[in-house]
Amino acid sequence: MTEDTKKSAFQFHGNWVDFAKIALVNLLLTIITLGFYRFWATTREREYLWSQTQFIDERFEWVGTGKELFIGFIIIAFLFLIPFSLLYFFATIINPLAAGIVYIIGLLFVFYFVGLAKYRMLRYRLSRTYWHGIRGGSDDKGFRFGLTYMIKTTLGFLPLGLANPWATCELWNERWEKLSFGPNDFQSHASYNSVFGTYLLSYIFFPFTWVYQARLRRTLIDGLRLEKLEFAFTASTFDWIGLIIVDVLIVLGTLGIGLIFIPYRHWQFYINHLEAYGEVNLDALTQSQTAKEKHGEGLLDAFDVGAI
Repeated sequence: MTEDTKKSAFQFHGNWVDFAKIALVNLLLTIITLGFYRFWATTREREYLWSQTQFIDERFEWVGTGKELFIGFIIIAFLFLIPFSLLYFFATIINPLAAGIVYIIGLLFVFYFVGLAKYRMLRYRLSRTYWHGIRGGSDDKGFRFGLTYMIKTTLGFLPLGLANPWATCELWNERWEKLSFGPNDFQSHASYNSVFGTYLLSYIFFPFTWVYQARLRRTLIDGLRLEKLEFAFTASTFDWIGLIIVDVLIVLGTLGIGLIFIPYRHWQFYINHLEAYGEVNLDALTQSQTAKEKHGEGLLDAFDVGAI
């Protein structure tokens, strides 16, 4: 895709009627199975959204499975959630002070795992995303990033939260620069300098929070590079406000059922505002040699963590 090409590099071909057929069945099966089906529901939605998303001349393909997501959740549940819950329960019975210590230790573990989850979510999704038969991934398992996340997030909030833009950009850059697609490594150069002034204004005048969040997302994605490709995000503050207002109206107007359409609307929003400039040499695009994740987003699902 070159800069003088008028047609966007990213295009979305889906429609809400087709998605509704998938989402409504997913909702029914999830209710019937008391939530058990949601791992497969997520997979069905991703298969549709990926297949309707075109980059230049080829649509994406999602090859992840519901079983992977389920196993990932089970692993984190047995390794952390269940043991910690039992430990805290018995500590509460034995000694309130011990229970408090266990609780604090648990919060620190959650803090660490949230950072780890943010990284491994991207790693997993890239490894299950194919374009021209090529996938992404990383050999870095993200354990060090979990510690970095704790340190930089804490530093970001210590001086009255004034360093939060710095922490956000630094963590975004570090996370993406551990990842690759095919033989090419991602580069990320998001700078907090371009958003710090708006962040300060949001301290004084709350509505500027919308402006800050919109500019932050543009800054993060605009800093991404992949070989000769540069990315850009065009959503303005008013685009975001319109998205959220319509989301709320849909949910309220359908008594909550409209929540099932939110993933579709947000995916479509991101794709419609995502641009790429540069060129892709398909002859040089070879398969990624990075290790593939064996399990799904157990950490992400357990701690309800998301990322842009």
